[in-house]
Amino acid sequence: MKIGVRAHDYGKMEIERLAAVLHDEGYQAAQLALPKAFLGIDTYDDITPKHLSRIRRAFEDAGIDIPVFGCYMDLGNPDDAVRSKAVDTFKKCLKYSKEVGAKMVGTETAYPHLTAEEKKVWYPYMKDSIQRIAEEAQRVGAVFAVEPVYWHPLENLEAALDLLHTVDDPQHMRLIFDASNLLPDPSIDQNAYWNEWLSAIGDFIFAMHIKDFTLDASGNYQPALLGEGVIDYTAISKWLHEKRPDMYLLREEMVPAHAQHDIAFLKSL
Repeated sequence: MKIGVRAHDYGKMEIERLAAVLHDEGYQAAQLALPKAFLGIDTYDDITPKHLSRIRRAFEDAGIDIPVFGCYMDLGNPDDAVRSKAVDTFKKCLKYSKEVGAKMVGTETAYPHLTAEEKKVWYPYMKDSIQRIAEEAQRVGAVFAVEPVYWHPLENLEAALDLLHTVDDPQHMRLIFDASNLLPDPSIDQNAYWNEWLSAIGDFIFAMHIKDFTLDASGNYQPALLGEGVIDYTAISKWLHEKRPDMYLLREEMVPAHAQHDIAFLKSL
């Protein structure tokens, strides 16, 4: 397994500086959302061939893989203009990912927290967006991955399996697995829940986002150090060792002051 981090959790820096910081912390991989990670890039429209060349060279020199080129777009939005812009941006990033040396482009399927009814409305729009992205990925020879999140259109295992069956292109479409974004209630039997997910879609998972959280008195999400929140990683760790020792484990919501604590936890997985 390779230990990585969402790079912009360290703040926005010059390209070469960020690569050096992540190397010095001991990471082997980084998820890069370019407008959030690098000074001089404020939107995806700002990206130039020079940026991509510098990023590729800096991260190769630092020995850090780029498993995920982050391009989180509102793919299920019913507003045609919003959705079209999202798809077009993502298509550009498929090409950028190849130039920068990233393994694939990753996204969730919406921005807002949706109600049950809204998720039903947004779902077909999301499927259409992803089918068009899949066509472009096939055309340019790139890979993309979508991340199920229980408050988004791609909300549960049934929806994920439906999408995988619809696109049916494991060469170009994969999944990002984030336990914190899939756990609707910490009181459920997590061992059974994670085993159900992993047995059904494990072959399609390209990378895992690793984070942890607690709930405050009002039931609101509060980020936590790994191993100090509600996520039970026992079943996930067992599956990783037995099935996917090659997995990228990418820490999200990293607090740099506690990096070594979390890196040790990632290694224990």
